[in-house]
Amino acid sequence: MTAVTTSPPPTPPPVDVVLPCLDEAEALPWVLARIPAGWRAIVVDNGSTDGSAEVARALGATVVREERRGFGAACHAGLLAASADLVCFCDCDASLDPSLLVPFVEEVRAGEADLVLGRRRPQGRGSWPAHARAGNLALSLLLRRRTGLTLRDLGPLRAARRAPLLALGLTDRRSGYPLEMVVRAADEGWRVTEHDVPYLPRSGASKVTGTWRGTWQAVRDMSRVLRNTPGERTAPGGTR
Repeated sequence: MTAVTTSPPPTPPPVDVVLPCLDEAEALPWVLARIPAGWRAIVVDNGSTDGSAEVARALGATVVREERRGFGAACHAGLLAASADLVCFCDCDASLDPSLLVPFVEEVRAGEADLVLGRRRPQGRGSWPAHARAGNLALSLLLRRRTGLTLRDLGPLRAARRAPLLALGLTDRRSGYPLEMVVRAADEGWRVTEHDVPYLPRSGASKVTGTWRGTWQAVRDMSRVLRNTPGERTAPGGTR
């Protein structure tokens, strides 16, 4: 009888980086070139019409298509597509350098934090409009009142473990997704930390905070999250 040999299942990457993408063909080469060696880039195409998906594939990224429009929809599709134990999130517009995620991952891996966020520090004029900063400050104050966390930013650059993220049961699929992640993490007693990161002028036009209307929509989405998320704080050990 001929012995049957089977190939071992593929080894998951050490880290998956979720990159929500809507018409970012211009920025993708810069962003993907800065993904740390050995990590996997998951570009979630959220309805691009500029060939972003093709550019991402050509540069070696895994491409996932999410038909439902919304920042949260794209982020969650990437989280579901990830297979690594550690998952990071980063904007795909060249405003943030994904290589800065390395110490975030090490902090989570060492058990020093459960969720690590990047506090955006604007570099140059126009990198972070005044109305967007004002909206972020207001939400940070509301978050502090709601959870006790003294975060100064709710930025998109972040790292955590995949399984606990999925267990948070995030439901927002619009601009409230990043805030919901932090609120639910706080309610579960997660250790949440933040570190300064340079925030560069983005490539192309902003889909969310580049206009007063976009900022207002994001603030409204996030305020809804604060109202609708039950306030069930837990001790660090996970007990109610």
